[in-house]
Amino acid sequence: MSPGRRLILVAVVLLALAAWPSLPRVLASDGGAISRRGTYEGGRYLIEVPAGWNGGLVLFAHGYDGGTFVSPLTSYLQDRGYALAASSFRTEDYRPDLFVDDMRALLELFIREVRRPRWTVIHGQSVGGHVAIVSLELHPGLYQGALIECGVIDGIGNADLYVAARAAAEYLGGVNLFEAPDRETLIGRVNTQWLPRMGAPPAYTERGRRFDSVLKYLMGGDLPLRLQGLPRHYFRYIAGTRAAEFQEVLRHASTLQVRYRIDPGLGVAEDELNAKVRRIAPAEGARSRSVNPALAELTGRITVPVLAIHETGDARVPWSNEQAYRRRTVAAGTAHLLVQRAVRWPSHCGFDGEIREQAFDDLVAWMEKGIKPDGDDVLAPDVSTLGLRWTPLRHPEDPVQRR
Repeated sequence: MSPGRRLILVAVVLLALAAWPSLPRVLASDGGAISRRGTYEGGRYLIEVPAGWNGGLVLFAHGYDGGTFVSPLTSYLQDRGYALAASSFRTEDYRPDLFVDDMRALLELFIREVRRPRWTVIHGQSVGGHVAIVSLELHPGLYQGALIECGVIDGIGNADLYVAARAAAEYLGGVNLFEAPDRETLIGRVNTQWLPRMGAPPAYTERGRRFDSVLKYLMGGDLPLRLQGLPRHYFRYIAGTRAAEFQEVLRHASTLQVRYRIDPGLGVAEDELNAKVRRIAPAEGARSRSVNPALAELTGRITVPVLAIHETGDARVPWSNEQAYRRRTVAAGTAHLLVQRAVRWPSHCGFDGEIREQAFDDLVAWMEKGIKPDGDDVLAPDVSTLGLRWTPLRHPEDPVQRR
């Protein structure tokens, strides 16, 4: 062997030895795939990297009450060469401020255990949508895109909505719903006084129709299948929640900025309602952008593509979240980075897989090729036709059926 070839061989060997410590983190016995489970500061985690990984990573931020943190896109991502990382959160409380840090730590863990991805999408579902949008606002550049489904995309605004609805229920029903010595007493008032006066969907009394009109506007208007989705979550709007897990976020809720609307002809004028309804102020020191920005009002300042899908009849995280955050991006000059799609269905996070998968593919094409996907005009005065394009299976009670 000539001296020149010998030097080349030595160089190749040295380069291979230098790279050797990283190889076990990337390669596995099944031809390159990685499947790992473990714990970290954010709780339990899983990492899935398919053989022939294309370099794209999806970080999944799950919803509240999710006994599992398994992404609904898991199989779809693996089949198409994308990696996935997901985790539980460090607490069962509603603490998006902590969960934002958990997602950052998960990304750092993935980089240590595997390698840096060429891009990362944060996929937030329900409460995970709050986590995703706050992550984009507070840490620009950390993620290259976001897919948000049935998400609390207006952050603390969703808590404001619930408290505002309860205050309206109190005023219109003539029953004190905020000052009770204990939860049992409150539930007794609702069952023995408020419900008999007001009724429940769809069997409202005259008074109840007033409350439903107010609730309709708080939820985003006369949305397709709103009434079909409401009964399951109706009680939350009247009596709130007893769960201690929500107490921190409720400390930040405010109705000081809420302008109530009600249809004419129901015996209550808007000016009267807005003047006399109980107003709720946030706790002292709460809702501060400097102290806890994840529980302050969002700014709409996003820097990467966001694609959001949301059911029109979602009564747990109402459609008005989408409208409110659209207005924030318009004010911030970032509306071109937000695409929103309505799905005509009375559920919360009940999407058909095809809807979610199409949204993900469209987001990736937007990020990689600059092809901005279509969406709905969520601020259109007429919301009756929202989601016609994005709903492959029409609900039997949908007022607009396929021809």
